[in-house]
Amino acid sequence: MRAIIVFCALFCLQPLAAQQTDSFPASWEGTWSGRLDIFGGKGKVQSVDMSVELHKIDTSLEGRYTFGLIYGSKEQDWRPYELVPVAPERGLWKVDEKNSIAMESFLLGPKFLCWFVVQGSRVLCTYEKTGDDTMVFEVVSGPEKETSSTGNTVQGEEEIPEVKTYPFSVFQRAVLKKQ
Repeated sequence: MRAIIVFCALFCLQPLAAQQTDSFPASWEGTWSGRLDIFGGKGKVQSVDMSVELHKIDTSLEGRYTFGLIYGSKEQDWRPYELVPVAPERGLWKVDEKNSIAMESFLLGPKFLCWFVVQGSRVLCTYEKTGDDTMVFEVVSGPEKETSSTGNTVQGEEEIPEVKTYPFSVFQRAVLKKQ
């Protein structure tokens, strides 16, 4: 139990201000394209072209950026979202889907993350700029209902916390190159 608390304190509560948030999103600006591979429990089930468009909105005094996701082509599936600064010095942003959905997203170290639940599925999206011209996009998702619950007991004098595990049903990954 103490090990879990120490781990959380060290890695979850470290100051976000120490991050290099001043270069995000400016240093990520551009159009990033590649092939998105989609995996299920039995392996790859589909591949599709995808792009991420990240461009400063010239008229924005707030520091907004376009945050467009394209699957296939703009005619097939274009999601013209916006990236909105909330507290960039703490790594806090919002992805505004421009349809009443706006999701808090976090820059933690080298990764930009968004974790949410939609229609009974937990979804974690990550973006990581791994080089000047390379970005890795990943999505993991699965049902919101836990698979199992263990712990929640006492062993000797130690209280063991309850630990719930959740299933995964889909993993998506694309290595995107700056165009």
